[in-house]
Amino acid sequence: MIQRFAIELGPWSWWILGLALLAAEVMLPGVFLVWIGLAALITGGLSLLLWETAFWVWEAQVVVFALLSIAAVFIGRRFVVSSSESDEPLLNKRGESLIGRTALLEQPIAEGRGRIRLDDTTWAVEGPDLPAGTRVRIVASSGRQLTVEPA
Repeated sequence: MIQRFAIELGPWSWWILGLALLAAEVMLPGVFLVWIGLAALITGGLSLLLWETAFWVWEAQVVVFALLSIAAVFIGRRFVVSSSESDEPLLNKRGESLIGRTALLEQPIAEGRGRIRLDDTTWAVEGPDLPAGTRVRIVASSGRQLTVEPA
C-alpha cells in the first residue's frame, strides 16, 4: 500500500504528508507535529531531486524521513526550550514570589505554626515561636506553607 501510494503520487506524496502534518499542528495544541512536517517537506525536496535515481526507493525515503524526523524533533525541542524563558519567572509561583517580603504575624507562632496576612491573603507560616504582631521575613516557600524568621 505504501509503495503504491509513493509510486502514484511520486515525490509529491511527501509534500502532501508534510502539509497535512503542518495543518494538524495548527489544529492541535503543542509544538510537535511541525518538526515532523518539516522533515516530510525536506524529504519531499530530496525526492524531487533524487526521484529518478536507482537508490531512491520508497524504503530509503522512509528511512530518510525517520532520521530527519528524529533530528528535527531534537533540534526543534532545543530551539523551543531555549526561547521559552519568561521575563516573569515567578508569575505562577506565588509563594516563591513572596520570599524576602516582610509581614506582621496575625496569629502567634506556637509550636512552630502561625499565620500572617500579606496583601489580601492569609498564609500559614512555620518558624520559631513568636507573639502576634511580630514583624517577620519570609525566607522559604513550600506550596501554601511559608517559612519565616524574625525581621
